[in-house]
Amino acid sequence: QGKLVESGGGLVQPGSSLSLSCAASRFTLDHYAVAWFRQAPGKEREGVSCISSYGRSTYYADSVKGRFTISRDSAGNTVSLQMNSLKPEDTAVYYCAADVGLTCDGIHYQSLWKDYWGQGTQVTVSS
Repeated sequence: QGKLVESGGGLVQPGSSLSLSCAASRFTLDHYAVAWFRQAPGKEREGVSCISSYGRSTYYADSVKGRFTISRDSAGNTVSLQMNSLKPEDTAVYYCAADVGLTCDGIHYQSLWKDYWGQGTQVTVSS
């Protein structure tokens, strides 16, 4: 059975960059919309960014627009989230999710993402 594995989290200072990866095991991500969600302590999980199947379209939450970039690799196995100019309010556990039946409009409804979820990776932005 396939799964998603996130990596790339860590502790960084404000203004720094990190690149998160969401790797698919035993399946390819080409046919799937892939979204990044995050959950900060004491807050609800929120949608951050999404890339549709075959990379036709992308979505960014207003809070990360212009700082984060989502992309797919050419092999179809990994979706990355490049995070620049990180702020303390970006501190959260970041999760990726993939679903073959969704577009990025679905990022506003977490319960729709049923096919695959990763285990999460911690991002901490602090001086």
